[in-house]
Amino acid sequence: MFVSDTLNEKNNAGTNKAASSSTSLNTKRLDEDTENLTHEKVPTELKKAIMQARMDKKLTQSQLAQAINEKPQVIQEYESGKAIPNQQIIGKLERALGTKLRGKK
Repeated sequence: MFVSDTLNEKNNAGTNKAASSSTSLNTKRLDEDTENLTHEKVPTELKKAIMQARMDKKLTQSQLAQAINEKPQVIQEYESGKAIPNQQIIGKLERALGTKLRGKK
């Protein structure tokens, strides 16, 4: 009797029964989950405000990028609405452009 218990424990070694039984529950929850998970993008009002303020200052995207020590691609992504909003970059833009871009709702 004692020997057979030891053999069963050895045969089950390395298996994680607790994890395998809950896997089907997690899979079912994921399948039922209909929430659309996407990154927040730059709102239309913000991208228009950045573009307008930049043009009022007669700056190119490259000049504005250089003024805030970022790559020109960053400015292009903000103005096209493809960037994920970053409060530090928006703060730099506000200082460089001399206008408030946040809190206009």
